Amino acid sequence: MEFWPEFLASSWGKEFVAGGFGGIAGLISGYPLDSIRVRQQNTKSGSAFNVFRHVVAKEGPLSLYRGMAAPLASVTFQNAMVFQIYAMLSRTFDRQILASDPPSYKGVALGGIAAGAIQSLIISPVELVKIQLQLQSKTNQVTRLKGPRDVTRRIVRQAGLRGIYRGLTVTVLRDAHSHGLYFWVYEYTKEQLHPGCRKNGHESFQTMLVAGGLAGSVSWISCYPLDVVKTRLQAQSQSKTAKYHGIVDCFRQSVRTEGYGVLWRGVGTTVGRAFIVNGAIFTAYETALRFLCKPQ
Repeated sequence: MEFWPEFLASSWGKEFVAGGFGGIAGLISGYPLDSIRVRQQNTKSGSAFNVFRHVVAKEGPLSLYRGMAAPLASVTFQNAMVFQIYAMLSRTFDRQILASDPPSYKGVALGGIAAGAIQSLIISPVELVKIQLQLQSKTNQVTRLKGPRDVTRRIVRQAGLRGIYRGLTVTVLRDAHSHGLYFWVYEYTKEQLHPGCRKNGHESFQTMLVAGGLAGSVSWISCYPLDVVKTRLQAQSQSKTAKYHGIVDCFRQSVRTEGYGVLWRGVGTTVGRAFIVNGAIFTAYETALRFLCKPQ
């Protein structure tokens, strides 16, 4: 019973809990657009509006939330872990900074890269399950799976436990550099919009929303082609007749058959979603952190 008071009394405990709140806010606000993004990347359905109209007409509006249980079950821990690791390592990489000062921009970038690489170990299996659920057709009742547990069982049955980590390498490549850019853009932007806020912590909600939204949009643009490759690798079933055999093969086949434009298919939906989601994440995170750090 004494664990939580002691846990929340520590700075890293506060970062962990605040990060969890941010993750939940981001997931709920952006999941429908994420479902549209995944369908755009894996098909030739066209614009986001066409995908949206087709899905709602054929499968109903709730189908846009299909597969949310998988990331919802882990998003609190995953996002909490990212923010906690970032907060710790952003200072570790630059020990000359005083405890009363914010971490340097170099420390921010390096801490973000490390946090992104580490969190890939959790997010890669979650996204594998989520993508396979999102791409299920409601009209195919024969092979339809009911939820994350059914998808996980099928993957393990087909490929063993290693199959759960299909797409891990490309996930690390996507998340490491993009998280470094993500935290750097957020810290830099909020300081430009509200000078001095990195030290006094008095940034406005508007500053949090704009800086968080811009950070999410820029980081996604930087890694989007890798995300397209990751989606295609994780969408296929693990078998000897799999269409793609690795990152390079997926990239080559996709470009050869559909042109370089395929690497940016759905980017508009993703950038719009990223602005909304990450504005919500950072606003919830900063607000929760203020509440937890407020003298009792």
